[in-house]
Amino acid sequence: MPTSAICRLALFAALAVGFSPAHALTQEELVARIQAAGYSQVQDVKSTAEGITANAVKDGKPVKLLVDSSGQIKERN
Repeated sequence: MPTSAICRLALFAALAVGFSPAHALTQEELVARIQAAGYSQVQDVKSTAEGITANAVKDGKPVKLLVDSSGQIKERN
């Protein structure tokens, strides 16, 4: 099998199993990262096709969060 085919296969396998910095964190580490970003009451942490979702509170208001595959925390509408 040519080297380029092996590399493509390895990349596909890594993507298929969700290899990413966000998925490499434990739930406790992820919650700590979200709290360090200024959120509190982090709940309902779930892995989805988009990334990891969670509910939290910021500035007294409930927010829905998405932690993408690069580890960035984004508020969702």
